Amino acid sequence: MPRKSSVPNRGYRIADQIQRDLSELIARELKDPRVGMVTLQGVEVSPDYAHAKVFFSVLTGDPLAAQEALNHAAGHLRNHLFKRLHIHTVPTLHFVYDRTTERAADMNALIAKAVSSRAKED
Repeated sequence: MPRKSSVPNRGYRIADQIQRDLSELIARELKDPRVGMVTLQGVEVSPDYAHAKVFFSVLTGDPLAAQEALNHAAGHLRNHLFKRLHIHTVPTLHFVYDRTTERAADMNALIAKAVSSRAKED
């Protein structure tokens, strides 16, 4: 029988705290112009807390350049997280560009186009 975790939802709480702290650290500590205006969409922490995928979107700028800059600064950000978080293992950060907002905008455009073409038919 699998052993139950002594602290329920600990992974979610750690992921949430990492997201809040990283949002502040990226805004204050990173001076790389490639990052631009980044919004963190979510964080997924591995079960052993060794790795964290940080999903982000970009309001302005090139998303691939921002991803490269964030992954380049991941060690620096991890060191700052180590000072803020009170956990034994601070996960290695992996930044991933989240295309969800782009896909949602594309779907909205398709729906609007379909509705307008149907209205013209009626």
